[in-house]
Amino acid sequence: MAGKTLFDKIWDAHVVKSIEDGPNVLYIDRQFVHEVTSPQAFAGVKERGIQVFRPNQTFATPDHNIPTKDQHLPIQEELSRMQVATLAKNCEDFGVTQFGLGHPYNGIVHVVGPELGITQPGMTIVCGDSHTSTHGAFGAIAFGIGTSEVEMCLSTQCIMQPKPKKMRINVEGTLKPGVTSKDIALYIIAKLTTGGGTGYFVEFAGSTIRSLSMEARMTLCNMSIELGARGGMIAPDEVTIEYVKGREYAPKGEAWNKAVAYWRSLPTDTDAVFDKEYTYKAEEIDPMITYGTNPGMGVAITGNIPSLDSIDKASHKTYLKSLEYMGFAPGEKMIGKKVDYVFVGSCTNGRIEDLRMFADAIKGKKKASNVIAWIVPGSRQVEKQAKEEGLIEILEAAGFELRQPGCSACLAMNDDKIPAGMVAVATSNRNFEGRQGPGARTLLASPLTAAAAAISGVITDPRSIN
Repeated sequence: MAGKTLFDKIWDAHVVKSIEDGPNVLYIDRQFVHEVTSPQAFAGVKERGIQVFRPNQTFATPDHNIPTKDQHLPIQEELSRMQVATLAKNCEDFGVTQFGLGHPYNGIVHVVGPELGITQPGMTIVCGDSHTSTHGAFGAIAFGIGTSEVEMCLSTQCIMQPKPKKMRINVEGTLKPGVTSKDIALYIIAKLTTGGGTGYFVEFAGSTIRSLSMEARMTLCNMSIELGARGGMIAPDEVTIEYVKGREYAPKGEAWNKAVAYWRSLPTDTDAVFDKEYTYKAEEIDPMITYGTNPGMGVAITGNIPSLDSIDKASHKTYLKSLEYMGFAPGEKMIGKKVDYVFVGSCTNGRIEDLRMFADAIKGKKKASNVIAWIVPGSRQVEKQAKEEGLIEILEAAGFELRQPGCSACLAMNDDKIPAGMVAVATSNRNFEGRQGPGARTLLASPLTAAAAAISGVITDPRSIN
């Protein structure tokens, strides 16, 4: 009998019941909730006159709609204010732990879970948010769910889910200077397209992946959704164990030793078989940037936008429509294109390593006068660490300011919107039409590429600014 994959080991251990010719009833170890996708779910639980089944396995934090300036003041926008207040009331009513606005642990849900040790290897984790896949970096099965499933999990600690197929993406070798895990993600999505992972759960493996820090792994798993996959994951190793150790919600004492022994049993068996497998060489990856209106429309920073004859004829119309929205033309170089906004943050690249990377790149330089930059930590803890490490002084000396934590300009749900027609280099995860505001034009990139654009005012190869 063939060995088991990391995915199979965790999934099979959490199946409560298999429905013939149907989905599995899957037990969920952790549910994260935020203010946007939870109000109807909590309302459904109330209407049924029941309680949250296991409130100590659910954690809440407002993030999508919160402002990133003057968080001590009442939220101005009425819907946002109501959603944040509703989340607080629901958590109070049902005994759910909430890290509310102003709490030292407040922040983006997918930043807060890992930094507090709530996220652990071998777990099943869900949230009403597609980028729940971030937590897969720990060797967990983590994926986004809809509001009805949020309610199902609140009331039963289970959801019904068909078992996805399994894909492994290997990256082998040593990354070139200036290339980050965000570039790995954009490179893979450009190769496989935004539908390449549809129906699959992806395990990222190989020597390059093993060399990444936990924060870099989170960025890669976060972006697995943009591949069309159900989620992404990386096998737990000593890097994972060292990261979780000592965090607030991590196991302690004998429970820690027992947990670690289990985590070490999780990596994919050598004889396990995947439904699909790809391998890429790290040395072939350059800093990447998107030019279109989906995350698969990406090229090396020094490359050109693909010519029309290199695009499948059936896609010509949608391809030209995408470029027209962006104000670009086939064959043009990306280097030198003017930039209006730079956004560093989100659940993709709002962690302390991302801020360090950006600060290191802009140290001793000055922000371009034509660029408006929003540097947004992913959590209060990241913000605190940035202050303690002196990153704020570096940012301010270069003409930048650190905003307060939140999802910010990743999505047009709060005050941080990119104006129509403006070009933004963003470290977030999506570049769809209007994602950052009606008419906004988004170029996805790493914090290093964002730094290069912020100080030059145009698209610049980050390797040229040192």
